[in-house]
Amino acid sequence: MRKRKLLAGLLVATTVLGLMTGCGSSNSSKAKESEDTAEEGEVVLKGIADLVPHSEIIEYVKPKLEEQGIKIELVSTAADSTTNEKLNAGEIDFNYFQHEPYLKSEVEANGYDIVSAGGIHVEPITAYSDKYSSKDEIPENAVVAIPNDATNEYRALRILEQNGFIELDDAVEDSLSASVDDITEYKIPLQIVELDSAQIIPTKDDYDFFITNTNKALEAGIDSAKLFSEGADSPYANIIAVRSEDKDNPAIQALVEALLDEDTQKFIEEKYDGAVIPVRQ
Repeated sequence: MRKRKLLAGLLVATTVLGLMTGCGSSNSSKAKESEDTAEEGEVVLKGIADLVPHSEIIEYVKPKLEEQGIKIELVSTAADSTTNEKLNAGEIDFNYFQHEPYLKSEVEANGYDIVSAGGIHVEPITAYSDKYSSKDEIPENAVVAIPNDATNEYRALRILEQNGFIELDDAVEDSLSASVDDITEYKIPLQIVELDSAQIIPTKDDYDFFITNTNKALEAGIDSAKLFSEGADSPYANIIAVRSEDKDNPAIQALVEALLDEDTQKFIEEKYDGAVIPVRQ
């Protein structure tokens, strides 16, 4: 009898313990289920953006996007020749380092299915000097270094034309590409040195003035005098590039909207003091 009572007691205890354990498992399962639901509800956009100013602008808008359940993950802050290839292959969801004329040349050359989701800012190509503080001080036969890639060389030659140094063949305006061979007249004698854009700032002491992209000047931290520059009407706005199938993706649209917000534009204006110009909607 005593053994039966003991066995009965053990059976009750085991049953109660089993019920308690079952309740605990159920609660844990629900917590895990809730956690998984929250993770599933968050949208992650992976991208590549140049360090300055692109990634800095992305960092500025991250908090407002997180409020909408959109997490931006920059897998690199150094765009290179493979960045559009990675986007086209689906390794990333967007990139932010190039202007639309460059993207079009990449699409034509490689058959990428990539489009612009929106222009965000202009990095006006600018003439700088460590020897002169204004355009009017530049003497005849001054030596100027300019980028030698077709797009940026056109931009450099264009601002030289706009500021009265040269005259370009009218045909280059349609192609948006040019070289010194397209100069029809030197209104002020100049010696133009065509260089890889990466070499211009490191060798800037060799020239009377030099022309380069403002993002390169920002990254290098130079304090050279600004002589003249492109305006906000430049066709070379830096864009958010995406696969064509994602252009209308709500998360991509939210990213572009955040980058074009009035407060983001104000941030760009104040932080970069004219070296980066926000695109107006």
